[in-house]
Amino acid sequence: MVRFLRWRSVANLALQLAVLALLIAAFFVRLPQVSGLSMEPYIRSGEYVLINTFAYRLGQPRRGEIVAFRHEGDARAVFIKRVVGLPGDRIRIVRGEVYLNGVKLDEPYVQHADDRSFAEATVPAGSVYVLGDNRAESEDSRFFGPVGDGLLIGRALAGIWPPRMLGGL
Repeated sequence: MVRFLRWRSVANLALQLAVLALLIAAFFVRLPQVSGLSMEPYIRSGEYVLINTFAYRLGQPRRGEIVAFRHEGDARAVFIKRVVGLPGDRIRIVRGEVYLNGVKLDEPYVQHADDRSFAEATVPAGSVYVLGDNRAESEDSRFFGPVGDGLLIGRALAGIWPPRMLGGL
């Protein structure tokens, strides 16, 4: 009888943990597969990235974070880019070098630069300016403008799959 009660307790606990995991997955995280070269070599095409969908309900994005968002031109796709500018920031790109409020950014994560220049843009309230780490292959705020807070899905937390990708971002 005691063994039966132990197994029943273990089964009950396993069921509760499974329900909790499903609730967390349904309301607090997403796991999109990356398609494209815009974040290489940091995040590669085909990899799965864990997104915290609750992050921006409690706070605002910070410069340097990798975020997931929807683009007004493609409501089905999930885009993943790095936040470079926050509301009120002035972003100017000169021969591939990014200037934030007149100061050149140190961007050690950019290994595939783009030597094009773009006119200065001021990030409006309620928006962020995002750029891919692989600038030569990225469609980002240089082309479609700042991303409104309402289009942000969440903050990228970790690579999940394949196993070599496992770890924090």
